[in-house]
Amino acid sequence: MFRFFVYIILTGAGLTACSSVSTYRISSERIDVVSNGASPSSLDSLIQPYQDSVKNEMSEVLALADTNFFIIRKPSGNLNNWVADAIFVNQTRNVRLSEPTFCLLNTGGIRSTLNKGEITKGDIYKLMPFDNELVWVKLPIEVLKDIEDYLMTKGGEPISNATMKASNLEINGMRKESTHFWVITSDYLMNGGDNMRFFEKRVDVMYPQKLLRDALLEEAKNQGTLISVNENRMNF
Repeated sequence: MFRFFVYIILTGAGLTACSSVSTYRISSERIDVVSNGASPSSLDSLIQPYQDSVKNEMSEVLALADTNFFIIRKPSGNLNNWVADAIFVNQTRNVRLSEPTFCLLNTGGIRSTLNKGEITKGDIYKLMPFDNELVWVKLPIEVLKDIEDYLMTKGGEPISNATMKASNLEINGMRKESTHFWVITSDYLMNGGDNMRFFEKRVDVMYPQKLLRDALLEEAKNQGTLISVNENRMNF
């Protein structure tokens, strides 16, 4: 009887404990990170030398331009031509070409103009801000038709060492017996960027281990005065 009475008491206590509601109050204190660490002025003093170093580097004058370089129209323009020519010359200066080779880029990759006057390192970075790498892509001669159709559809793109006449792309050095040709371009375009799907038919690729931007920096410095070529290389 005593055990039953104890059981009733314990069970009742348990039910009472389960049905009770406990309320917790959480309080926090705001901690000012700046007041407990470095002050804004001290952070600025730490960063400033790096900012000054970058600013000085980007202000380096590489060349001069005696005219404005800009895209006059989609098929061609002196800026399109300069970028494509600079890439082509940089990559072929010390190379003996055994097969037809030309440079093909895209207008969308050129992100700024080059104005008349001093051309700085920062100007080239604005022109080509992306870290795209240079590649040489080998294609079968049949793919030339795909590139011609692409250029016709797009209304033209920057090219060097080649011209578009009517619907035919004529690459310097092309012979009747040529079975392949090389395209100097960017890794972005080779991988299908800007819908250049014809690069999927590549049979070989060479990697010079150089960024497009670095090639432009080198050629601007080599030229001293940028070479302006206004010829229309896209005659549809």
